[in-house]
Amino acid sequence: MDAQKDLYREEAYELLATLESALLKLEERPEDMEVVGRVFRAMHTIKGSGAMFGFDDIASFTHTIETVYDMVREGRLSVTQDLISLTLASCDQVKAMLDASRDGDGADVAQTKGLTDAFKAYLPQVDGPAASASDELVAEGSSGSESDMIMAYRIGFKPKPHIFLNGTNPVLLLNELKDLGECAIVCHMKDLPDLREIDPEGCYTGWDIILTTTRDIDAIRDIFMFVEDASDISIKLIETQDTAGEDAGDKKIGEILLERGDINEEDLDKALKAQKRIGEVLVENGMVERSTVKSALLEQEHVRTMRKKRLAADETASIRVPSIKLDALVNMVGELVTVQARLTQFSAKKSDQELISIAEEVQSLSAELRNIAMGIRMLPIGTIFAKFKRLVRDLSNELGKDISFITQGEETELDKTVIDKLSDPLVHLIRNSIDHGIEPPEVRNAAGKHGQGTIHLSAEHSGAYVLISVRDDGAGLDSQIIRNKAVEKGLIAPDTTLSEKEIFELILTPGFSTASSITNVSGRGVGMDVVRSSIESFNGTIEISSMKGCGTTITLKLPLTLAIIDGLLVNIASDAFVIPLGAVVECVELTEEGRKRAHGRHVIKVREEIVPYIPLRETFCINGRPTSIEQVVITELGDKRVGFVVDKVIGQHQTVIKSMGHMLKNIDNVSGATILGDGTVALILDINKLFQQAVYAERV
Repeated sequence: MDAQKDLYREEAYELLATLESALLKLEERPEDMEVVGRVFRAMHTIKGSGAMFGFDDIASFTHTIETVYDMVREGRLSVTQDLISLTLASCDQVKAMLDASRDGDGADVAQTKGLTDAFKAYLPQVDGPAASASDELVAEGSSGSESDMIMAYRIGFKPKPHIFLNGTNPVLLLNELKDLGECAIVCHMKDLPDLREIDPEGCYTGWDIILTTTRDIDAIRDIFMFVEDASDISIKLIETQDTAGEDAGDKKIGEILLERGDINEEDLDKALKAQKRIGEVLVENGMVERSTVKSALLEQEHVRTMRKKRLAADETASIRVPSIKLDALVNMVGELVTVQARLTQFSAKKSDQELISIAEEVQSLSAELRNIAMGIRMLPIGTIFAKFKRLVRDLSNELGKDISFITQGEETELDKTVIDKLSDPLVHLIRNSIDHGIEPPEVRNAAGKHGQGTIHLSAEHSGAYVLISVRDDGAGLDSQIIRNKAVEKGLIAPDTTLSEKEIFELILTPGFSTASSITNVSGRGVGMDVVRSSIESFNGTIEISSMKGCGTTITLKLPLTLAIIDGLLVNIASDAFVIPLGAVVECVELTEEGRKRAHGRHVIKVREEIVPYIPLRETFCINGRPTSIEQVVITELGDKRVGFVVDKVIGQHQTVIKSMGHMLKNIDNVSGATILGDGTVALILDINKLFQQAVYAERV
């Protein structure tokens, strides 16, 4: 049971994240019934599963909330900002209750009761004093027929001619069916009499309805409850989610019509003998009406669509695996890649064609396994972007600011471990943008800005790095104020000369803050130093740019720490280096004549383009004289190109990136190391830092 409770907690946390995102969308589009439905279903699942696994306090608490949102679904209650705020507070309370159950503590009962009473206050506004007494009935009546199973029903509805006399409107009943799910309706008018004989107060039409829904048959019967005696009604379950499997074949039109009783077997046999579509034959011979065939076609299409959705759901089904197992898998794949490199090197020395063939096959399989293993750990960064929308909403309301939050690059994938570590630093950055960056509306208007500020959170891949930026259009950083505060706190001497970039980096110093007062948001001198230490813990860097009055951009640059990539293996004397293959454009020769033409400058002409290069032998102080003909590996970063001069290009190499360790983490121009097939170590070049050196060399 404990394992089942842990599973419920994990699913409940995910549902709460979905619920929170849906509530923020609902605040923007309060009339969107689809979003209302998502809120209701999430709350219903939390309640139902909670009761099943012994979380009675959560089930009881969410029951009233579910009742309120069921009234919203029925149009009996409007969505307001107060209701959204109350529901978001309830999400926080459910999280607290989940945490308390895991830690063995009790949740704040008074807080739970206060929120429950606040939701109950909405019920009398709709139904009057009787609402409180009928809360249980409302909730049970609305959700008792709900299930996770998708079902398809065939409904026949043929009112008797006199149904209009008791004030019944069949169209309203059809509209109620549409509210239950996806619905297709065909009208039959075969009983419509001649105009001279028609009774204007009589009903001569009937309908076939194909309904796909999660509600059971009782919910459908309830709609026709008051017209059963005045209508011919048939309801049949024709497909369920369990039977909509891949092996289930589509029913033919003839089979559907025969099953429904619209034709008999003799009619079917006659139609099958004709060399036409069976529906056309049956209509031409007067065996069925065209609307009847249309109804059968709609049923066939509904069932086919349902099966496609089931298959798609099966294809995207997932399982939960502890991250420690994924870590072990990635480590084992890394060791396999190292062994595969050893096998490739050994087979090349032996010059055995059969052994070389085996090594190539192992290399192909290990590369595919590598991609699969790394892909399992990769998650879109958008999984944490969603939580920041709530943060911006709550803090902007607390501080009286109007802020628009925009995200970009949610699909950018990162290792799950990195994503988990990024959450807290990004919270600090966004809080600072809200509190220190964005000005109050009246201040912005006075400065000629739009009253609503904007915070832009984006992520993108840049070569072997991922860049995550938090940008605001607020007041920007004042370098003079930062400098004065640093002098006041003794962080720098009064006569210290610093560039603007270095002054901005002072805000990353522990205990530094320019806030004049302590608030619930900031001002205690903590935050940005935590961001720096967190980012540096996985060898990342922080870059700050700002313009006074225009805003600030803080960019997190996250290099690869432990991953498996394709690299280009090169040699300089007896030392091996790896260049990330994704940045490599081409390799060209550098001759003695080419050096002379450059007149001592580190540049090479490649197809009429001057490309700066870095001689790695000099950069890493490797002894020995260069060969007469060296190789230049041309790499590309953005719209710039830079070359790296090496003695020899070995070829492509699957590279398991290892961290340099604490003692060597500050080595310049290197982002990691890898172990080759013969057991030697090759350094992985940090081409971004080397690129900066090339730009400088080109200028001088």
